[in-house]
Amino acid sequence: MTAGSALRKTAAGLEVGAGADDPRALVIRGLVKEYRPGQLVLKGINLVVPDTGLTAIIGPSGTGKSTLIRCINRLVQPSAGEILFRGEDLAKLSGRALRRARRRIGMVFQEYNLVERLTVMENLLCGRLGYVPAWRAWLRRFPGTDIARAFDLLDAVGLSGFASRRADALSGGQRQRVGIARAIMQEPEIVLADEPTSSLDPKSSVEIMEILSRLAAERGVPVVVNIHNVALAQRFAARIVGMSGGHVVYDGPPGALSERDLRGIYGGENWLE
Repeated sequence: MTAGSALRKTAAGLEVGAGADDPRALVIRGLVKEYRPGQLVLKGINLVVPDTGLTAIIGPSGTGKSTLIRCINRLVQPSAGEILFRGEDLAKLSGRALRRARRRIGMVFQEYNLVERLTVMENLLCGRLGYVPAWRAWLRRFPGTDIARAFDLLDAVGLSGFASRRADALSGGQRQRVGIARAIMQEPEIVLADEPTSSLDPKSSVEIMEILSRLAAERGVPVVVNIHNVALAQRFAARIVGMSGGHVVYDGPPGALSERDLRGIYGGENWLE
């Protein structure tokens, strides 16, 4: 797939913009972000994220991968463009409407973003803060259904028996498992993961990608992962989006990603070095 065709058609076979009529799709049109006037990080991104499966975004540092993820959940304010999610343009939301939309978007962070002094269970229940009255959250009085679901999720991510352990007593891989479980506690309609393996050893990195891939399949939730490790992306993603210089230059299945494509994404002959 060439760079030009990637901008017109996604791996899901949808023309960019067709998803605007499909409330299940995330459709990004003409997304631009500049942190300083005239210095564009995202240069008119067009992308359709399918409603299922794991999509991996790869590319060199500084090409805008994290900015793209953070624009989607509005941790970063886009400079221009549309981010259509379930029929709403996230780029235009503010206040209560934005808070409601964020409840439907699970986020997994590179540095975990756990509350270190709280237990694993308490961190998981933070994923329900947008759904319970403030007084219940303050008193840590969550519904029994939420607590039961949290225990189920701890089993799902391999942390059965860790509910009462403090977050600051966990390894990096264990913390990221908690972060994934917390995101799923939101009952999200999409999960975004920003470099979830970059702080982990190779074994833990594989385990985290296995968990994300499995949860995406079992729960029918699309997952978008920003990742540096090309081999992990090819192993676990159903679709790969390659970015370079603020543009999408590849959009297709892992098996079709060639050395030529990788040179186009990373530049030069020695892109692995």
